[in-house]
Amino acid sequence: MTRTRPSTIIGLVLAGGIVAFLLQLGLAAASQPKFRPEYSIAVTLIAIAIVVIALSVPVRQATRAQATRGRVRARIDPFHATRVVLITKASSIVGALFSGLAVGLLLELLTRSGGVNGDNLLRALAVVGASIVLLIAGLLGEFFCTVPPSDDDDRNGDPLPGSLDR
Repeated sequence: MTRTRPSTIIGLVLAGGIVAFLLQLGLAAASQPKFRPEYSIAVTLIAIAIVVIALSVPVRQATRAQATRGRVRARIDPFHATRVVLITKASSIVGALFSGLAVGLLLELLTRSGGVNGDNLLRALAVVGASIVLLIAGLLGEFFCTVPPSDDDDRNGDPLPGSLDR
């Protein structure tokens, strides 16, 4: 598994922004209530970001201790490391998609005629900020799960199970 590429992040942000903007326009054209993000979405995204970092720090400590100081720590369970890698990858993708969605909602809010509702503006900004935090946490978690190169001959340059260096 490889790290999330910048092109993937940019593509998801653009796709999410376009979908959210067009959804809001479609709802307005159909005389339906528009989507209004709640503060609980922002709180949930930040909580997920905290969990992602909390799960990836032990993987980083286990891999860095073996590589830098030469001392052997307890090996990390490869299934646990794989799960952490998958969670960090999913978090970066979801963070990028939610960032785009929130930016699309924000752009529609700022371009609509009739003025800007302050409460809706704060809600959209909260979701934009929280989704960026989740994106950064996912990318940082991916970095934490990367195994540094090793000089060991017995491993033949193979990465540790569950790492992103494949």
